[in-house]
Amino acid sequence: MMDKTFDPKTVEGRMLAVWSEADAFKAGRPDRKAAEPFAIVIPPPNVTGALHMGHALNATLQDILARFERMRGKDVLWQPGTDHAGIATQTVVERQLMERQEPGRREMGREKFLERVWAWKTASGGAIVEQLQRIGASCDWSRERFTMDEGLSRAVVKVFVQLFREGLIYKDKRLVNWDPALLTAVSDLEVVQVETKGHLWHFNYPVVDDAGVETGEFITVATTRPETMLGDAAVAVNPSDARYLHLQGKSVRLPLVGRLIPIVADDYSDPEKGTGAVKITPAHDFNDFEVGRRHGLPLINIFDAEARLLLNGNEAFAAGAEPIAELAALNGLDRTAARARIVELMEERGLLAAVEPHPHMVPHGDRSGSAIEPWLTDQWYVNAKVLAQPALEAIRSGKAQFIPKNWEKTYFDWLENIEPWCVSRQLWWGHQIPAWYGPDGAIFVAADEAEASEAARAHYGAPTPLQRDPDVLDTWFSSALWPFSTLGWPDDASELKRYYPTSVLITGFDIIFFWVARMMMMGLHFMGEVPFRDIYLHALVRDQKGAKMSKSKGNVIDPLELIDQYGADSLRFTLAAMAAQGRDVKLATQRVEGYRNFATKIWNAARFAEINGCVRVKGFDPKSVKIALNAWIIGEAAKAVGEVTAAIKTYRFNDAANAAYRFVWNIFCDWHLELAKPLLQGPDGAAKDETRAATAFVFDEILKLLHPFMPFLTEELWGVKATDELPRETVLALAPWPDLAELENAAAEAELGWVVELVSEVRSVRSEMNAPAGALIPLVVIGAPAEVEVRAKNWDETLRRLARLSEISFAKEAPDQSAQFIVRGVAAALPLSGVIDFAAEKARLAKEIGKCEAEAKKIDAKLGNADFVARAPEEVVEENRERLEEARARAEKLGAALKRLG
Repeated sequence: MMDKTFDPKTVEGRMLAVWSEADAFKAGRPDRKAAEPFAIVIPPPNVTGALHMGHALNATLQDILARFERMRGKDVLWQPGTDHAGIATQTVVERQLMERQEPGRREMGREKFLERVWAWKTASGGAIVEQLQRIGASCDWSRERFTMDEGLSRAVVKVFVQLFREGLIYKDKRLVNWDPALLTAVSDLEVVQVETKGHLWHFNYPVVDDAGVETGEFITVATTRPETMLGDAAVAVNPSDARYLHLQGKSVRLPLVGRLIPIVADDYSDPEKGTGAVKITPAHDFNDFEVGRRHGLPLINIFDAEARLLLNGNEAFAAGAEPIAELAALNGLDRTAARARIVELMEERGLLAAVEPHPHMVPHGDRSGSAIEPWLTDQWYVNAKVLAQPALEAIRSGKAQFIPKNWEKTYFDWLENIEPWCVSRQLWWGHQIPAWYGPDGAIFVAADEAEASEAARAHYGAPTPLQRDPDVLDTWFSSALWPFSTLGWPDDASELKRYYPTSVLITGFDIIFFWVARMMMMGLHFMGEVPFRDIYLHALVRDQKGAKMSKSKGNVIDPLELIDQYGADSLRFTLAAMAAQGRDVKLATQRVEGYRNFATKIWNAARFAEINGCVRVKGFDPKSVKIALNAWIIGEAAKAVGEVTAAIKTYRFNDAANAAYRFVWNIFCDWHLELAKPLLQGPDGAAKDETRAATAFVFDEILKLLHPFMPFLTEELWGVKATDELPRETVLALAPWPDLAELENAAAEAELGWVVELVSEVRSVRSEMNAPAGALIPLVVIGAPAEVEVRAKNWDETLRRLARLSEISFAKEAPDQSAQFIVRGVAAALPLSGVIDFAAEKARLAKEIGKCEAEAKKIDAKLGNADFVARAPEEVVEENRERLEEARARAEKLGAALKRLG
């Protein structure tokens, strides 16, 4: 006998063990060797990570696909693994050393420190894997990979060496995002923009004549970073700006420094902004770097790695400079202190024209919290421009496609304007760059030190000591190889042939550049083929009001807490039901609670079936049923299977979940079980036996249909519903997907569909008209064809019971004072004289309509105000749009009710 209630906590752990014992998720199972492969790689979460709602959505959608295709008989490889997450992991371990008051990384040395990181990874890293399993991710966990596994590391070295030899990896001095706290270059993804209350300082730069003598004229520039003026290489004005036509090609003397710098004409300068003249500091601003490159300006780096002024011994700074004596004292000053002192020095000389408050966005390192410094350093770069061309062509030609398609534009915009990819990081944890330097700086890139030494011996003519590059590679470099490095490349090609290209990639839109595009580039370059055919990009999970989740707002929803409270199935179904293509998921705890009730409904339906003897019958043929009710529910199941299958295949996860929900709750539970009660609880005989068998059959199909969405509950019930006479052949995760083609029954649907719609309409009209719940009301069917009369008489008792009717009669015209409606082309009426006060009801409905219309008008005016839409938080605007839609829909519904009253 089944338990009275479904307890997810006791079931979930047990089902994980059931699947593990059955090797249910293993790719390449002996029984699937001839099956069509279906491969998908998990976006490898950071080894330091914990499951957040984005992971939960991503894993749920991938798992729906993996379970669906597994049940469709395919050989499914869902490749799991984690990313070594260079900065994140190194930071975690360094923080741990500090908390324990142990020697730091530099005191410890590289080798010992890396031992500690590996020890941390073994002991604490990868907790997220267990958390992914808790949500039901059906990966082949026996194949779990790590981006610094030995095999994956060999792949990284091979790619680096080959790209270097092809001239696609090179070393260059360029600007990077430099984190002065972590002392490394960081990617754009690791930079967050923080609004800062700063100032805009206006400085006067004296213009000089051709002999270098000041003319008495000044050009005024504005800056938020006065400290960088020491590295200015030019002042830029717009070529069409009439105010400065006479100064183009002239020079100014850089205050405090004495260096003569040119006034250049460049479109970068906006005549509408400020004075129209901007200082150009190529070594400390990304835009200025480009201007400097166009005009051949010198790169004057004035900071050290910790963002302190570096003036002493700085040849680039000293070239052409005649600094004031006070500047010497600024050497070694932190950039903030340097800023204050430089402003003072400019003010003392009368060169500070104005200061104004100026809130602006300042980039900060997301891990260190330190302001990022655009800094000129020697780094390793990939020539992404060359690699991007095949990646662009792959999407344009349809070899791979984005879903939703609108993300193509973002992809194209980025790849068409791609910059060199900085792949080196000044860290210890990661793939150390396979490059060695000779005593004269010659570079030897090789697979290992022995190969590098051999190349050096050939180069120098004798064995020569080499120094290895201490830097490591950007984490995205190794993860760009993920679809093929996890399949054994470059050591073993057997699995590549079977599973590459993978079938689909599911990931967030925010890493199109960092991961998706780079996997396309690397896959095409090294495999000669796209790494995946379909790229499904899901949106963000936001809070119930549509606000982005953040710790500072206090609106972060923890998926593990929801799983503890409501069960993994409820959370999964919520995420799937709300995952409309291109729309953010607005997650409310009440929605998860609602789908927990759905799980309870399914459990109760299973108990009802058990109590009423609905057990599977060997050899049951769904085509052989004779009772219309049974033919109808089997046909409805077939229709639902078609809808869910089509929706999952086209990545319409919300449509799939909602189609399954409608069938299970609204049709099977609410209608079939209710309509079947008289047969199930009536006398024994053929009708009862058939209804029991049909109900058990359809319930099995429901478990299959819901399994990709709610794996724990369905697998549990699959086992519970096994009997000694008819044991299960396999776990549900490996059971065949429902195949109910040709089981839709038009005659049964016409009959039962009419009954269901008639009862629904009567209930709806009663509610709209405020008819007392206990009142029995007659139903008049108007001008009904003969078959409808027969149908009504056959179902007379059921219709009267479910719709609370006193009688059913037939007439040519509707009686006076009745509410009329149409069901499948046949008119019907509910005479309401004496049941409701028509005049009062009309007045009530008119008043309600007026309220709704006034509300809609008020909201519409608010949304028509461009200022409100621009200034109000996104979630507030969205909430108003939803309220407008609801008000209009309610007004329309009430209007229809008023019309019925004549």
